[in-house]
Amino acid sequence: FIICICAADVVLGQARYSIPEEMIKGSFVGNIAQDLGIDLKRLTLGKARIFTGDSSDYIELAVDKGILIVKERIDREHICGLISPCSVSFQIVLENPMELYRVTVEILDINDNAPTFIKNEISLEISELAIPGARFLLESAVDPDVGINSLKSYSLMPSDHFLLKQHSSSDGSKYVEMMLQTPLDREEQEHQYLTLTAVDGGNPQRSGTVKIHITVLDANDNAPVFSQAVYKVSVLENALKETVVMTVNATDADKISNGGVTYSFTHVTGTVSELFALEPSTGELKVVGQLDFEKAKHHEINIQAKDHGGLTDSSKVIIEIVDVNDNVPVITIMSFSSTIPEDSLPGTVIAMINVQDLDSGKNGEVRCLIDQHLPFKIKSFSTYFYSLVTERVLDREQVSEYNITITAIDEGVPALKSNLTIMLKISDVNDNAPEFDQELSTAYVMENNSPGLSILSIQAQDPDTNQNARITYLLEPTQINGVFVSSYVSINSDSGILYAVRSFDYEKIREFQIHVKAQDGGSPPLSSNVTVNIFVQDQNDNAPQILYPVQTEGSLVAEMVPRSADVGYLVTKVVAVDADSGQNAWLSYKLHKATDRTLFEVGLQNGEIRTLRQVVDKDAVKQRLVILVEDNGQPSRSATVNVNVAVADSFPEVLSEFSDVTQDKDYNENLTFYLVLSLTVVSFLFIVSIIVLTSVKLCKWRHSRLFHESNRNLPVIPYYPPQYADVGGTGTLRHVYNYEVCLTTDSGKSEFKYIRPCSQSLLSVDHSATESMLHAQKEKNLIDVTDPSIQVSLCL
Repeated sequence: FIICICAADVVLGQARYSIPEEMIKGSFVGNIAQDLGIDLKRLTLGKARIFTGDSSDYIELAVDKGILIVKERIDREHICGLISPCSVSFQIVLENPMELYRVTVEILDINDNAPTFIKNEISLEISELAIPGARFLLESAVDPDVGINSLKSYSLMPSDHFLLKQHSSSDGSKYVEMMLQTPLDREEQEHQYLTLTAVDGGNPQRSGTVKIHITVLDANDNAPVFSQAVYKVSVLENALKETVVMTVNATDADKISNGGVTYSFTHVTGTVSELFALEPSTGELKVVGQLDFEKAKHHEINIQAKDHGGLTDSSKVIIEIVDVNDNVPVITIMSFSSTIPEDSLPGTVIAMINVQDLDSGKNGEVRCLIDQHLPFKIKSFSTYFYSLVTERVLDREQVSEYNITITAIDEGVPALKSNLTIMLKISDVNDNAPEFDQELSTAYVMENNSPGLSILSIQAQDPDTNQNARITYLLEPTQINGVFVSSYVSINSDSGILYAVRSFDYEKIREFQIHVKAQDGGSPPLSSNVTVNIFVQDQNDNAPQILYPVQTEGSLVAEMVPRSADVGYLVTKVVAVDADSGQNAWLSYKLHKATDRTLFEVGLQNGEIRTLRQVVDKDAVKQRLVILVEDNGQPSRSATVNVNVAVADSFPEVLSEFSDVTQDKDYNENLTFYLVLSLTVVSFLFIVSIIVLTSVKLCKWRHSRLFHESNRNLPVIPYYPPQYADVGGTGTLRHVYNYEVCLTTDSGKSEFKYIRPCSQSLLSVDHSATESMLHAQKEKNLIDVTDPSIQVSLCL
């Protein structure tokens, strides 16, 4: 066939083409890209496709070329029957953004069908008394082609007795009658055979024939007559089988032998015979098939009444099919985005929907609805076409997917509806920053920890998903005491666990603050911060330090206790501190060793050494005490200090006691020296006596002078808070005592010191002298005597 293509102008996204039927597969229909002004790249990226709804798919879109081609053979008669013009319509759908173009392709008829008769032979019985002018209705030929290719004319051969009359009905169809021209004579020719030819108007012309067998009957001068030439009746499309549509009636004035009338269909199509049946004797027209308004809105049936004499009459029955609401709306998804991002703007198209109802009138009017509580709405943009769009901002963290039920309801009574459910997933965007449970966290770590110790696990939550919820933990680059925080702690970027980088010392740093940032993996990333206070807990890693009495090397220090001292006499006080804190710094004092345990006791908490009883003559002059200072840690740490106590009322008594010890030591070291010295003992004692007397005088002379200079020449015992030495007291001596310190040397360069009370007057203590006391702690002696030949008495 020669392809005849007529491309219509594109108006408002519409295109129209015309092609002949029976084109071979792959035949060119039209350049849709050019006609609609669409770029080929847009067709490809927009996933262009054809949407035909429920109709057959006859046309195919070649996306790469932008043209329409025939997908399969098109038979116009099959698609439209006798309806003209005949066309198929479809839509071209584009996505991103969604666009819709309506295309109509008109199918042009070609003369591919010849006129045909339903029967191969027509039998007629005509009375010989039939007068010229008698008419006999013949079965019409059927040509499914339309227009010029449809049935055009009839011819009858031979035409000796009959003349052919052709008529057109109101619907445009043609029917033919045979009119008697000359009388028939049964005796001359009882049977006659004619040929009826039907010819169409196509080029080349096509034709069909049917044989007519005429039997000449004996006289019958009255033909049946119908009460109406045309019967009109309406019937519901849902009428049940055997429903009587109507009853036709024809009367015959002849006697019974020639007046009995029978009814029959003439030149009916197979479709009519499947839907209706006619009772030959009664003329009742009944429904025998399933009527469908959507397939045929009306039917025309030719009925013939024939008497026993062979005379006939004809009438037409027009049956109007009344539509009932028997078709539910059909919902078709033309395009659908199953996933959209949660930041989609209101008005974003999710789906394009086609809704059709085969009913007519109100029964075919359809409304499309969805649940009003959903953040979506249905918009109508063309007849039978709707779009599903977003109505407000979506939030995946609240609802991650929606089951959207689309309901189509027609306007019939009762209304029919259909539902279609689609599932829409909301994809995540990075719109939520990680969140910590608390804005401030606290962690505790014991000092002397091992590097790499896990301190605290910090967790943040991000309601986003996938990469947007992948959290990385970072330390803010701050400094602690001039050192970057990374020198103190580190953090696992994935788990958020804090680790100690170094071993902490409570005595150097007790607490510090860091800032941790949680950052997600979105683009751009979002983050939040949390402050972590890390407290270093004390561990009992420091032993008590003895501040008083100060331990010296190479000399003996003694506390003077008169023999007249009462019970509870304060000998001295042991002062100690502990660098730890809390219970690790709670100190207790115990008498570890003593020359006579019955003579002295030590205060458990204040370290005061007092007498337990009166001093008696048999008590030794030299008393040695070992004081144990112990903290309250677990395990506890301790330190000891030796305290020498001289029980005597005068200095010579003390001196002789300690001199003997010194001399015995010297004898053991050098026996020869003492043998020589024994020869001059008298002289030695004399010299010693002179020195002692001179020292006593000198001591009294310098007593007052040295008393006023004692604050400058001697260290002052500082005040210590209760947590260092005395939990229940002030942490130092509760009373201030004055002591007289005397020093002397002998020829063996051995140094001796003793201390005894010389005054009960109070002496103010300067609390700012802590550094002086700490400096004095490093000195070996309380008083640095430059002249060994001088005895000095000091009052503290």
